[in-house]
Amino acid sequence: MARLTGLPVGGGCAAKYPAARLEELLRGFVPAESENLLVGLSPADDAAVYRLDDERALVFTVDFFPPLVDDPADFGAIAATNALNDVFAMGGTPLLALSIAAFPEELPVETLGAILAGAEEQVRAAGALLAGGHTIRDTEPKYGLAVVGMVHPDAIWPKSGARPGDTLLLTKPLGTGLVTAAYNEGRLGAEERAEAVALMRTLNRDAAEALRPFEPNAVTDVTGFGLFGHAHELAERSGVAVRLEAARLPALPGAIEAARAGVRTGGDRRNREFAGPHVTLDGVPEELAALGYDPQTAGGLLVSLPAERVPVLEAELAAKGLDVARIGGVEQGSGVHVAASGLA
Repeated sequence: MARLTGLPVGGGCAAKYPAARLEELLRGFVPAESENLLVGLSPADDAAVYRLDDERALVFTVDFFPPLVDDPADFGAIAATNALNDVFAMGGTPLLALSIAAFPEELPVETLGAILAGAEEQVRAAGALLAGGHTIRDTEPKYGLAVVGMVHPDAIWPKSGARPGDTLLLTKPLGTGLVTAAYNEGRLGAEERAEAVALMRTLNRDAAEALRPFEPNAVTDVTGFGLFGHAHELAERSGVAVRLEAARLPALPGAIEAARAGVRTGGDRRNREFAGPHVTLDGVPEELAALGYDPQTAGGLLVSLPAERVPVLEAELAAKGLDVARIGGVEQGSGVHVAASGLA
């Protein structure tokens, strides 16, 4: 039987449509307008939000991609996690999910069943229900979810609300693309790959629940456009400048070594084309630049939080055994400015 990763031309969030072309595509699209459409395409965010009444709003998102691992249960779990995390990134709670699946007919039913079982496990862990879906035949396997969640209309976390003086936090290490690609090239071993898979299977639910009482100004999850791409979106839509310290960027074991060895995914080039014109690198080693451009799958939350609230949040996350790193700050201006070191 063919390996799952041997069937597609690209896997995980690295298979995303190029961000630069997506912007061009949407430039001529007239966004829907409604007083109850709180988040749509103007500006676009991690999910759409529609107000039902003064206390409730629906969060809706869809996400799917080809496999980036061979184990079908891992593939289903990672794809589900990536979709569910968009709801958490908006401050919402997932309620219901539907499968979106494209499978070659020659794949064994047991393989397909393991993909669905892995996804269902994650949906239940997120507090939601997997209630159906749609499948088609395709030569390249793809799987993901359409997810509906709930959020209070006044408690939405947009990526457009960052303010000068905020501190930027990241709740997961970077490097899933680098580690996965390096493993597939035989440059890294099973231990590093296992850590990357475990990270991609980790929901952002606990981090979001801990963050909720602190009322962040802006949140997005770091996925296919890489940290620098998503930081650019946050900066541009908030009308601010983002400053990052490369030395503070958390990395998966093996990710920096893979970058130094020249490992790159196709998403690296596309992310540089998209975000590169807006990113200034000041003395940043190429391996750390590669870490920032690396496409992530089911990555962590990038949080813009008033600086005075950060120490208490850090202590709470640490008490829960959750990762968080201070990686920079927000100031007046525009663009993403990355220094090798020196940020407070």
